[in-house]
Amino acid sequence: MPNIKPVSDLRNYNEVLRDIAMGEPVFLTKNGRGRYALVEIKEYEQMRATIRLLSELSRGEQSAHEQGWLSMDEVEAALGVAG
Repeated sequence: MPNIKPVSDLRNYNEVLRDIAMGEPVFLTKNGRGRYALVEIKEYEQMRATIRLLSELSRGEQSAHEQGWLSMDEVEAALGVAG
């Protein structure tokens, strides 16, 4: 179940921060509407890394569709590794 609190609860921020757990953000509302999400920094960094990875994979797939796919031998040669 999501952990939802009004932003006014930040007056007692220690309690709000105590409720944050990996994979379970605290959602803050303002005027009854969702406004912020608090997550552990480790989780935030993992999400950003995931987004960057997915973005690069998407760019690679788009490039492959436009310019063609490389064979495994071509990839190994480009990386300088023996096959």
